[in-house]
Amino acid sequence: MDTVFILNGPNLNLLGTREPDIYGHETLTDLEARCHEAGERLGLAVDFRQTNHEGVLVDWLHEAREAKARAVILNAAAYTHTSIALLDAIKAIGVPVIEVHLSDPRQREEFRHLSYVGMGAVQTIQGRGGDGYIEALEHAATL
Repeated sequence: MDTVFILNGPNLNLLGTREPDIYGHETLTDLEARCHEAGERLGLAVDFRQTNHEGVLVDWLHEAREAKARAVILNAAAYTHTSIALLDAIKAIGVPVIEVHLSDPRQREEFRHLSYVGMGAVQTIQGRGGDGYIEALEHAATL
């Protein structure tokens, strides 16, 4: 069974309580359960992770390469707008990366309009809440 890594960046561990008017009431645990269910339906193994540390995300992207993952779904959160290291890792691993955001960064502060992750991603899904992760899994199943 092909594996899809779903990697989540800083502060996403606070989903459900952090700015629910922007990010909704679904917790990261709820979202993880939905992704595992969708993965099972699509015939994909899901490796779902969260960290608040940029270097850990880079290490996990490298790990996806070593594991010959089918794809990576990446919500890099604030690192989206700041991390050239993530862009470099995405370009280096040879695994398709799908960028996901719960909110639509284009509808928020101007500094959120730049996405280094998006520069290396094969697709970006934003503003669809947790459903964006399911859409990304469905796309990963076609890669």
